[in-house]
Amino acid sequence: MQTFIISKVLLLVFFLIGLFSQAQITVSGKVSFKNKGLKDISVTLKNSYDGSTTDENGNYSFETSEKGPQILVFSNSKFAEIEKPIVIESSNLNVNADLKEQISEIDAVVISAGSIEASDRKRATALLTPIDIYTTAGANGQVSAALETLPGVQKIGETEGLFVRGGTGAETKFFMDGNLVNNFFGNSIPGIKSMDRLNTSLFKGNVFSSGGYSAVYGQALSSVLVLESIDFPERNSVDLGVSPLFITAGFQNVNEEKSKSFGVFSSYSNLGLIRKLIKFTNDFTKAPESFGTNFNFRLRNKAGGILKYYGSFDTNTIGLQSESLEPNIDFDNTSLKGKNTFHNLSFRQRFGQYLFNVGSSYTFNSNYIDLSNTFENSEINQNVIDIRGNYFNAKGTLERKINKISAIRGGIEFNQANEKTYVALSQMPYISDNTITSIFAETDLGFSNHLSAKVGVRGEYATAVNQWNLAPRFAMAYRISKSWTSSLAYGIFYQNPEQKYFGTEPLSFQKAEHYVLQVQKSEDGRSFRLEAFYKNYTDLIKTKVLDFRPVAINNNGDGFAKGFEVFWRDKKSIKNIDYWISYSYLDSKRNFQNYDQRLFPSFASKHTLSFVAKKFVTDWKTGFNLSYTYASGRPFYNFQTDNNGDYFLNTQGKLKDFNALNFSLNYLPNLGKKDAKAFTILVLSVNNILGQKNIYGYQFSNDGLRSKPILPSASTFVFIGAFISFGIDRTQDAINNNL
Repeated sequence: MQTFIISKVLLLVFFLIGLFSQAQITVSGKVSFKNKGLKDISVTLKNSYDGSTTDENGNYSFETSEKGPQILVFSNSKFAEIEKPIVIESSNLNVNADLKEQISEIDAVVISAGSIEASDRKRATALLTPIDIYTTAGANGQVSAALETLPGVQKIGETEGLFVRGGTGAETKFFMDGNLVNNFFGNSIPGIKSMDRLNTSLFKGNVFSSGGYSAVYGQALSSVLVLESIDFPERNSVDLGVSPLFITAGFQNVNEEKSKSFGVFSSYSNLGLIRKLIKFTNDFTKAPESFGTNFNFRLRNKAGGILKYYGSFDTNTIGLQSESLEPNIDFDNTSLKGKNTFHNLSFRQRFGQYLFNVGSSYTFNSNYIDLSNTFENSEINQNVIDIRGNYFNAKGTLERKINKISAIRGGIEFNQANEKTYVALSQMPYISDNTITSIFAETDLGFSNHLSAKVGVRGEYATAVNQWNLAPRFAMAYRISKSWTSSLAYGIFYQNPEQKYFGTEPLSFQKAEHYVLQVQKSEDGRSFRLEAFYKNYTDLIKTKVLDFRPVAINNNGDGFAKGFEVFWRDKKSIKNIDYWISYSYLDSKRNFQNYDQRLFPSFASKHTLSFVAKKFVTDWKTGFNLSYTYASGRPFYNFQTDNNGDYFLNTQGKLKDFNALNFSLNYLPNLGKKDAKAFTILVLSVNNILGQKNIYGYQFSNDGLRSKPILPSASTFVFIGAFISFGIDRTQDAINNNL
């Protein structure tokens, strides 16, 4: 009986083993991408625990007891997941799969030829964020001055503007939240550089394009700087600033929901006190003095749309006396009264898959220059230049996402400019009007995480030249390896002659073609860029003197600019030190404006080198910042006019090399005090600490026989100030990640 029971049990066990062994089916195959086997791809039966992972050659194999219709799933974070239906019967299965790359905004290659972008939303190494600008020695908190430490930007000290890759300052345009900003720099007189008008703390990011920029922007032969303002402040705050140069005060108010905010800011500056402490090369009859105020509000609707407004008003005066180069005249007296108001309005709203941006800006600028009188004498005389301008810009853009990394956008832009120039010597005003209507379209094409392209076109009609233009733009990027990428950009760019040059002769658009090639390596804490460029200029304006002022007579000018640039930024190699190095080589020739032949531009240097270093010592609550700029000597030219008002080159020469070492120190006495009700930063800044005797150029007499150098206002400039914020802690911004 016992033997019978054991035999029955064994028979049942063997039966079950045989049944189980018959149910085990092997599923195998190979997973590939572009005919290459893929490693670490997960292959599983949906809603089961059966599956495996591919080996180095892309092969997989597993056994299952499942039967009937099943779903085989192939998945990996870098590739799009696919599902294949299969039927499991009594025989083994071989199932192969070809995967497609998973398109991701994070992994996708970024087109960066010709541009440097700084924004928290972007994947690329952030460059020149607001805290970078504030902590760059020698920049004095100005965007334009900080940009002069980047490759491609020339160091210019005698006049305002961004001079990029052999282009004039007028060839760079500025935008705020997509709208054109006219008169980005303050009013000034020849030989003295004015400062930026817009407050750096307004902005959360920027895009600086030194060539090949997007079709969304136009009327700039060289470059564009696109500034993006903050959406809402973090919390309520009251801000004060005090120094021997100026006093500032303002506040920001924001509700808890961050759906609305408003703020007011005012400043007053006067160089009268500091010029008693520092030796200036200029003899001011009226110390530079200015007053400015700005105000803003922001509203967010229930659908997430944001309306932003920013408005400003400023006035400034200056008087300067210098020894005259003309015979029988002892001194030249120049005085300035400037006024400016600027308004910027923008609205952004998403409607389903569409993003709608619309905005407008308005500027009124008045520049009254008296070349002989002091401010006490208000009589109009034979040496007055009075320039008044009204500028309006409106723009609308509609964008639609196609997939995660592809999009299409288009829009229309309208610009109107009216300038009235009164030159007392000519006894008549010059009035110039220009209206530019532009349409543009552009698409971002993401073919894969390794390849992307941008194709666009822009068309413009300008009433001043009574012409249309059509400007195609193209750019692409390819990922060479995990950390190395390459980009190239091409574009045609048009720009009207400046309003001040219009006279009686018909003119046309000025034109430039850009070719940009870049390779870049980006990894944690380090970034390297090598960029080569070529610009071809045609239809540049030529000028002559007519009625005591230069006017354009034709578009027969031309030229080129070519070179290469190297940029290296490193936050990792040296503990707690952030530094960057940039070098630019430029070869350029131009025949334009008053040039009578092709010459290397007087505003450009063949070699430019910048070094910036920053370190924050937490125990000392202090940040140390250093910058050094070198520029090889620029050429200078003495052009004279003949009896017909035509220019000819009289003499030429070369300036000595430019050198400047700058230092700044930021002390945070409240650092580490959690209960501190106010946050304070004490700043000490010294520009050109070694006192190098730099020269920006030469001024010549009317007959070209005498000259004098154009010098900085002070060989060494020292700034001391205190900035206090009540209600907001900016400690982390000031520390800048302990750097």
